[in-house]
Amino acid sequence: MDAATAPCTILHLDMDAFFAAVEVLDDPSLVGRPVIVGGSGPRGVVASCTYEARAWGVRSAMSSVEARRRCPAAVFRPGRHARYAEVSAQLGVLLRSASPLVEPIGLDEAFLDVSGARRRLGPPVVIARQLRDRVQAEIGLTCAVGVARTKSVAKLASRRAKAVAPADRGGGDGIVVVLPEDEAGFLGPLPVGALWGVGPATATRLAGVGVTTVGELACLPESALRRLVGQAAAVHLAALASGRDTDPVRPGRPVRSIGRETTFAADLRAPGALAGHLAELATDVGQRLAARALAGRSVTVKVRFGDRRTITRSVTVDTPVDGPHQVLAAARPLVAHVDVSAGIRLLGVSVSQLRPVSERVQQLSLGGDGWGLAGTTPAEPGFARRPDHTQGAGDLPAGSGGQWSGAPPGDRWRLVDSAVVALRERFGPGAVVPAVVIGTPPGEDAHRSDAR
Repeated sequence: MDAATAPCTILHLDMDAFFAAVEVLDDPSLVGRPVIVGGSGPRGVVASCTYEARAWGVRSAMSSVEARRRCPAAVFRPGRHARYAEVSAQLGVLLRSASPLVEPIGLDEAFLDVSGARRRLGPPVVIARQLRDRVQAEIGLTCAVGVARTKSVAKLASRRAKAVAPADRGGGDGIVVVLPEDEAGFLGPLPVGALWGVGPATATRLAGVGVTTVGELACLPESALRRLVGQAAAVHLAALASGRDTDPVRPGRPVRSIGRETTFAADLRAPGALAGHLAELATDVGQRLAARALAGRSVTVKVRFGDRRTITRSVTVDTPVDGPHQVLAAARPLVAHVDVSAGIRLLGVSVSQLRPVSERVQQLSLGGDGWGLAGTTPAEPGFARRPDHTQGAGDLPAGSGGQWSGAPPGDRWRLVDSAVVALRERFGPGAVVPAVVIGTPPGEDAHRSDAR
């Protein structure tokens, strides 16, 4: 069998219930209990849960209210992104010891191309077993691995491998291998929604012409598929349905954005109510930028009202931001004129247009203290602003003309940011916070993302 799997050099490794598993790893008293990572309030969402919770019907992205209804004995944990990132970094080191061709997808999964490792480590299926054993022995967690000749099939194979709890896999070892000659039989019965690029709307259109499985999609004439989904999507889906995927494993694929959102248990309506939450989000995003040695030129704030209306506002800064104060200073003006009387349900902050800090070019200014705009202070630095996109209600500040000039914070704030990041990394995110955060009721984390 090992010789037969030699052509299948793409592995997809997917951690089992990653966030929840890390919580259990760090607190052995949780072993065997239904653990849910996510907000526990009325607007919380399940980010991850153990298999004991899944046995009660709890699933990721389910509302916490529904999760608690299904599993009253569940133990909720709010989530510790810094800790998950730390374990993810350990995983990355382990995987790269097997092959330099590793493409992380989020914190808990990655593709590997092991074609160059076969002489040293053996056939792909042997490498998969070695990786699973090492993940358990060296990190203390479990994972599933899909082995195939393409990324798309390998990912579907790992999903099949983790369809049941690790303890219930019976004779299986958490590895599913799909040989080239078996791809049609493996893909055929799967629902079309299993393929990359098939969302609910596309699935509905396909179902309208009687196509509900990948096998039926593979038999659909491409001309008919083009009429349904367009030229580019038709070519993409037809290839995946037939097991064709030319996308290589891309090591070091850069992170496109880093962000965090929080949903409030009750709509915020009080004037100034956003200040503390904005500072908390910006500090978290700034810390994660610093931890990755990244800086970004575009800062975006997302606001969702109680009626689900959503607005986003962005600013592009002269010099990329790479720390908590800089992110907050750029984000604060974006919400200064938001009318909270309608009730704010969700707030998010993200930074994009990222590049390594080492590539940042410092923008010189003519201000006496390096702040650029006359009359500005370190607490209110000036930034170049461009209305990148605005959805729904919300105008730029009156008189801005969509453009603010000036330089970002000077060296003194970079020193402050460095100290804040170091203290939070050593003692936890609650060790140092902006003063405005003190006394601010916590929100329910809706989403933390390192988008790729």
